[in-house]
Amino acid sequence: MSRPHAAGTGEEGRWVALAVVFLARVSMGFQFQSVASVGPFLAREFGLTHLQLGGLVGLYMLPGVAVAVPGGLLGRRFGDRRVVLAGLVLMAAGAVVTGLARGVPAATAGRAASGAGAVLLNVLLAKMVADWFAGKELSTAMAVMLTAWPVGIGLASATLGATAERASWRVAVHGTAGVAALAALLLLGCYRDPGPRAAAPARPRPRGSVLPARGLALALAAGGGWALFNAALIGFVAFAPGWLVAGGRSVGQAGVLVSVTLWVSLASIPLGGWLADRRRDADRLVVAGCLLCAAAMAALVVLPWPAVWCALLGLAVGLPPGPLNALLPRALAGGHLAAGLGVYQTVNYVGMAAAAPAAGAVLDLTASAAAPVLLAAAGAALTPLGLAGFRRLEPPRAAGGGRAPDLLAYEP
Repeated sequence: MSRPHAAGTGEEGRWVALAVVFLARVSMGFQFQSVASVGPFLAREFGLTHLQLGGLVGLYMLPGVAVAVPGGLLGRRFGDRRVVLAGLVLMAAGAVVTGLARGVPAATAGRAASGAGAVLLNVLLAKMVADWFAGKELSTAMAVMLTAWPVGIGLASATLGATAERASWRVAVHGTAGVAALAALLLLGCYRDPGPRAAAPARPRPRGSVLPARGLALALAAGGGWALFNAALIGFVAFAPGWLVAGGRSVGQAGVLVSVTLWVSLASIPLGGWLADRRRDADRLVVAGCLLCAAAMAALVVLPWPAVWCALLGLAVGLPPGPLNALLPRALAGGHLAAGLGVYQTVNYVGMAAAAPAAGAVLDLTASAAAPVLLAAAGAALTPLGLAGFRRLEPPRAAGGGRAPDLLAYEP
């Protein structure tokens, strides 16, 4: 007898599944931001330079370079839910090691373990959403899922610095282990794979397990754009507080101001996905959003009223994520989607892993707290290049407006 689907198999089931995915991804953002939030305390205890601290922030992303593609294959072999559960357990264990560390090597090992677990989530959570929502408001669902990342970062920015001030940075980091453990319990109790009725529409069966050359190129282009966008946000979130502290604000005040961006994005990212699902010119939303992000980041360091620019950035951040993350699920046949997403996330992780160290190096070289924020603005402005490359590489339209059947899953 088959196991009942606790999340259901219809309309209600897919939204319950999305809620579980959302909460799992919140734990990722919360844990990622923990090092940046307690950075001054870590740097003081371990004697870290800005470059080294940025490296510890970016280390969370570095395992993705090696684990993203195998993570997709593990999901196919053992099931998405099981592999995501293993990732959450690894995240929690790594946070415990980091919180107990008495030196840089142990903190590095714990951070890398947490990052490896987060990679498994990042690859497979997107596939889980695609499986439930393919053909059914995919941009909206992807945008809701992506909102969880800034939710986690915002929670960390607003709470972990204050926790470190009142208790210790170790208590703050151990708190991220508890959040990951809670997400694992929710996954066990509430999520099930889509049943026959809720599963995505049948897709053409690929002619082999190897990602086609055009599919690889599409994944690289889409991943490059998404990597630039995420690297810009990471650089901003990690180093904008330093600029604000240099201007006379406390660590706690700076964290709250930066978190304004993330709280506003809670509404703007789902709204951006909803708009993209209802417009045929969604690419314009991406370009406009990226340019507005760049302008708001630059304005923070050259104009007064930081809360205004952080709020404007939060609004602009909502436009690109949904349509950018719907590109591959709408382009690759179902059998190639896991591999394509693995490549996509590998490129994304390369960019994100490099973002914080690069920003830290710029800060060390220039001794200007504004420099990393301006570097982040440049990354946001360059993001549309990835979208342009993807559109140029897309298969030609087939007769009747369809696309090449060997790659395209369905027509949006």
